Parts: sequence; C-alpha cells; structure tokens
Amino acid sequence: MSRRQYGCVTKPKQTPAGRALTGLVLEIFLVNNRLLTAGDRLVAELGLTSARWQVLGTILAAERAQPVAWLARDMGGNRQNVQRIVNDLSADGLVAFQPNPHHRRAQLVVLTDKGKEAFDAAMNLQTPWINLLSNGLRVADIETTHEVISTLRRRLEATDDVDDEARR
Repeated sequence: MSRRQYGCVTKPKQTPAGRALTGLVLEIFLVNNRLLTAGDRLVAELGLTSARWQVLGTILAAERAQPVAWLARDMGGNRQNVQRIVNDLSADGLVAFQPNPHHRRAQLVVLTDKGKEAFDAAMNLQTPWINLLSNGLRVADIETTHEVISTLRRRLEATDDVDDEARR
C-alpha cells in the first residue's frame, strides 16, 4: 500500500545536489526563452526564426537525409511541430522532399541550395553575436556547464518518466 492510501504524505527532502540542480533547471528555462527570443531577432532579416534555423541546422548535421520523425527525435522535439516547420521551410524553398526507399509515406527532408545559403547567412550573423556573448567567460567553465547539461539530457533520455524514478 502506498503512503497516500493511509492519508499521510511525507514531504521528500531535496539533497543539496537536488536543490542546486533545481536552481540550474529554472535558470535553463529562463536562458532558453532568452536564447529563442535573441535568435529570432538575429535571423529575422533572413526570413527565419530560431525554430526554422534549428531545423535547418539539424538537417545539415545529419549524416544523410532523414524523415521528419527522425529530425524531431534528433532535436528532442515532437514530430508534429517539426513537420509544421518543415512544411513552412518547403513552402519557402529552403527544403525539399525526396522519396524514402524504406518508407513510402515518410519522405526524406533535404536542404535546397537556398536553404544552405540561409543557414550559412544565419551562422555568419551568429558568429559575432556568440563571440560577444561569450566575452569574459572562461572556456573551462563553458565546457563544464556543457558537460553537466549533456549528462542531464542523457539521463532524461534514458528514462521514460523521471518523476517515477525520483519517487522510488
């Protein structure tokens, strides 16, 4: 029987690492929102948004052409949102669809020359911006933060429900 069946619910206590990680997670949420807003502003003149830019980058980073579902998985997003963005990119001539020899309905998404040019232009805008943003930060601190966030991502990916694991 669970504790809830007896009407007594004890409040679990966070460990010091749990408290620190809670603060980090809340800060990540804030930074994510700021990054998306800044990215939108940065590439607006190119007719892009942060979301479109991210999809273009994911397509470019893939070893081979992929269907939307695989792109969504690589991005950690959901298929419907990525499909909507890919459809918009296709309408603007930035991506094209190719037949998928392994699946009749799940076409492969590829960058067009126009899409590659748009991505390159976005990266040309990103370079001075990211250099300015990183000014005064220590490379070692950035790398440690990257390592911590990557570890969190892998742990989240390894479990279906972090809440269930945390309650055990």
